[in-house]
Amino acid sequence: MRAAKHDVPWFPGLVLAALVFTAVFAFYLAPHSPTAGDITQKLIPPLWMERGDWEHPLGTDRFGRDVLSRIIHGSRISLIVSLIAIGVAGTIGTLLGLISGYRGGVTDAVLMRVTDIGLSLPTILIAVVLVAVSEPSFSNVVLVIALLLWPRFARQMRGETLAIKEQDFVALAVVAGRSSAWIISRHIFPNVVPTLLVISTLQVGYVVLLEGTLSFLGVGVPPPSPAWGLMIADGRGFLATAWWISLFPGLAMVLTVLSVNLLGDWLRDHLDPKLRQLGRAAVLEAPAAASVGSPVDEAPVRGAAGGGDGA
Repeated sequence: MRAAKHDVPWFPGLVLAALVFTAVFAFYLAPHSPTAGDITQKLIPPLWMERGDWEHPLGTDRFGRDVLSRIIHGSRISLIVSLIAIGVAGTIGTLLGLISGYRGGVTDAVLMRVTDIGLSLPTILIAVVLVAVSEPSFSNVVLVIALLLWPRFARQMRGETLAIKEQDFVALAVVAGRSSAWIISRHIFPNVVPTLLVISTLQVGYVVLLEGTLSFLGVGVPPPSPAWGLMIADGRGFLATAWWISLFPGLAMVLTVLSVNLLGDWLRDHLDPKLRQLGRAAVLEAPAAASVGSPVDEAPVRGAAGGGDGA
């Protein structure tokens, strides 16, 4: 049973592998163009319903565009936005976190105050305002998401750096006269890579949701791009009659986010067994404390009763 918990979660792994494969080979897998429509083919239902056919397995939207093809190409948008935004945010946040944690003093205070301000901002509201002001486009969506994500990386990397710089091997490097840049690049950064990998994985789901939210609100990737959030928004007026327009891209988004989060949790437990042990200890500690507390509370009562009997 215990060994099974360390096995790679096959379901989220399979879903994410399918997502990456679909995104990479979207132009070969999609049966139709994601943007070309045929008004005579509009609102065709999925193939298992009446009027459904194999030419459009998941149906068509109000413009006659194939829903399956748009979902397949939409996976490219979600994957590319996630990779670029997390790459930019991770680079900036990791660099600032390493510098802040290692240097300390005024540098740490200034960088962490800026980080705290970034973490305290309402993410979706700020993203909507920034994208709307700068004009919705693919590049602006990526830059805005990266701008909102880097404080998360900076805070985590700073905490890891504070713990690692107290280790003996770092102190020996300082005594040996190594520069700060050398110590950070050779000793500290390699030790924060597992944490960086976990954070990056968990942020993929967040970016997919954020990009989908922006597209749904009309300030994300502009139409006719087949962004999942935009597809869900397009089907709002047809939920009673053509529910497949919104349902299938919504399911794709839910499966992606759920799979990424499950895989991120597994990576966290696998790369940081101490975290798993601390979690188990915390769960066991509460019942133990409660069971220990009862005899302690009852001891004076029993003592008083014994004293009364003796008298």
